[in-house]
Amino acid sequence: MRTVHSPFAAAGTSAARTRVYTIRVVPLGDANKLLVSLDVTDARRVESMRSTFVANVSHELRTPLTVVSGFLEYFIDDGALDAEQRRQFARRMSEQTARMLTLVDDLLTLSRLEAEDAPASEEAVDMAELLLQLRAEGESLSDGRHRLEVICQGPALRGNRKELHSAFGNLVSNAIRYMPAGGEIVIEWAVRDGAGVFSVRDSGVGVAAEHLPRLTERFYRVDRGRSRDTGGTGLGLAIVKHILLRHQASLSIASEVGAGSTFSAVFPDWRLPPWK
Repeated sequence: MRTVHSPFAAAGTSAARTRVYTIRVVPLGDANKLLVSLDVTDARRVESMRSTFVANVSHELRTPLTVVSGFLEYFIDDGALDAEQRRQFARRMSEQTARMLTLVDDLLTLSRLEAEDAPASEEAVDMAELLLQLRAEGESLSDGRHRLEVICQGPALRGNRKELHSAFGNLVSNAIRYMPAGGEIVIEWAVRDGAGVFSVRDSGVGVAAEHLPRLTERFYRVDRGRSRDTGGTGLGLAIVKHILLRHQASLSIASEVGAGSTFSAVFPDWRLPPWK
């Protein structure tokens, strides 16, 4: 059996893409042979994604585990630390442990979302109430460093409240985590061109255009060091994407470096009253 890489131009594009085939020669009778070609491009892509995912998870867990392990070495020697140092090291270990727990929780959430096709239950979600809850949670996370405004001009939204809360909360927390102090965040729910649109607009640093198509990839970060400093796991937007897909919605991202970003979740009209 032989593997062959074949470049070709996809329909409607000028860029060449590579497909992978396995070719096998099978004896057919005494004098003939059968040539079997199988396209294994998708299987190889999934295998590559799985390997990358495992490597990313291992890398994300290794850093906090290394920190905790290093501090524990000091605790073994009773005379190595005074009381204040013990408190500082214990606080650092607690922070790193919380980071690992958050990562595991996000991984479990993402795994569950990928394994299910649709939400377990749906209801008419009071968006005015949900937006107020999101603002309260955002203000707690911001701790007074940002201004948060809520605008609710739309009706209830049919969906799974717990999942919608998770998706919208991720968008709000991302805006807070990556925006310098003193910035403003506007959380809005409205109807535009017949569709329900939940948006989070910030006045932060913005994202360069080349990063926008990859923001929903698992563990993709524009600035890895900064993401870790803010406590992000790199899975938030991947979770948002899967929740929106389960609600037949889409994520739209508009951003300009130095001028802030707007993340919008767009829902079909049949999820708005009157229910169809």
